[in-house]
Amino acid sequence: MSGLSLPQITRLIRRHREEGRIQLRGGRRHRFPRKYNEADVALLAAVDQAHQWLSGPATKRILEREFTVFGQSEFQRLAQISVSHLYNLRRSVRYRRCAARWQPTRPAAVAIGERRRPDPQGRPGYLRVDTVHQGDWEGAEGVYHLNAADAVTQWEVVGCTARISERFLVPVLEAMLHQFPFAILGFHADNSSEFINRTVARLLNKLLAEFTKGRPYHTLDNALVEGKNGAVIRKHMGWGHIPAQHAERIDQFYRNSLNPYLNFHRPCGFAQLRIDERGRRKRIYRPQDYRTPYEKLKSLPEADKYLKPGLSFEQAVRRLGACHERHRMCPADEACQREAAARNQDGIAPAAAVLKAGGHQQARPRTAIANNPAPHVCWPQLPFRELDIAAVSEGGSIAAPFPHTPIPRFRSILGLENARELAPRQRFPKRPFEVRLRRG
Repeated sequence: MSGLSLPQITRLIRRHREEGRIQLRGGRRHRFPRKYNEADVALLAAVDQAHQWLSGPATKRILEREFTVFGQSEFQRLAQISVSHLYNLRRSVRYRRCAARWQPTRPAAVAIGERRRPDPQGRPGYLRVDTVHQGDWEGAEGVYHLNAADAVTQWEVVGCTARISERFLVPVLEAMLHQFPFAILGFHADNSSEFINRTVARLLNKLLAEFTKGRPYHTLDNALVEGKNGAVIRKHMGWGHIPAQHAERIDQFYRNSLNPYLNFHRPCGFAQLRIDERGRRKRIYRPQDYRTPYEKLKSLPEADKYLKPGLSFEQAVRRLGACHERHRMCPADEACQREAAARNQDGIAPAAAVLKAGGHQQARPRTAIANNPAPHVCWPQLPFRELDIAAVSEGGSIAAPFPHTPIPRFRSILGLENARELAPRQRFPKRPFEVRLRRG
């Protein structure tokens, strides 16, 4: 039962008869004599705390002076200590118990942006911004989508860039800010480095816009644009990999087709907050609260004062090439066609003809777009109706209830409908053990 052999039990019985008790005997290892006791270790810890943990040679000099200059007898042994053995004593358990240092985690403070939730107070111009990555494929990076949505009107502008570095991101972001019909008053983003940098801060300082960033454990601060990432970008662009060389063509598609559709033809839900008897807030979406961002902007009290200087609602509709009467030609469509024809005479080819021929429309330099304050520079180059006809001619029939909506055939507009990188995301079957765990 004891696990001892018969000779061991015999020896223990003999020892009990001779000594009267059995006790465990320690090992007989050779040990060097201990020169510095626990009192010396505690004294060394007190010296380190008083001098804020200096280096070994400096601490050794302090211990020598305490004994030779000031005559402190308790430092007699420590005055002869070597630097290497001083570090040995600092690593001992006794020293750590006497001189334990507890320091809180020091966060890396970044003085760019204010960490709070923006408060629009019913005024348009407070943007929520986020990025969406289109994935990597065999070491090749995909495009990056930039999504900016207004917190009050839900006016949304989407852009595309090949990289998220300052060289590629800032020109696209500046062109996106010019596509909003109202002045930019606020810019809210998460804590990602593509937005929290000094280059973006200087851009917003020129616009006199406040720069805010997300707070920890407050996921609802940027929930508006996060929801539109899935409802708009992921819905129409998918999860498949798109190479970075297509970023310019996708950005043209956004400016010429998708952004006008989102702001003039796609209704958004505007919630009504109600407080129940328990004090809980509940969002209610009534049927009459669904409207397009353009209709929401016009419904604001004194909406004209929020527009950019020299811009009216009629000019915004004409320059965007969007029309509410989508099932027949209207004067706004005809005016847009005449304006597009006039621009085509200046050497600007229509996007539909170029994309239909498999080519690539050469856009103006981003710097020229950013530096020119004229609103029509970065707005679509041809009317919304012409892109609809191009979508039908490229892909045939459109499986959508509204034939003038260009979104279902965006891949045919880009000429990438047969590309492998645009394949939808595959869903693999679950493993049997995962199913068993879920059922259990």
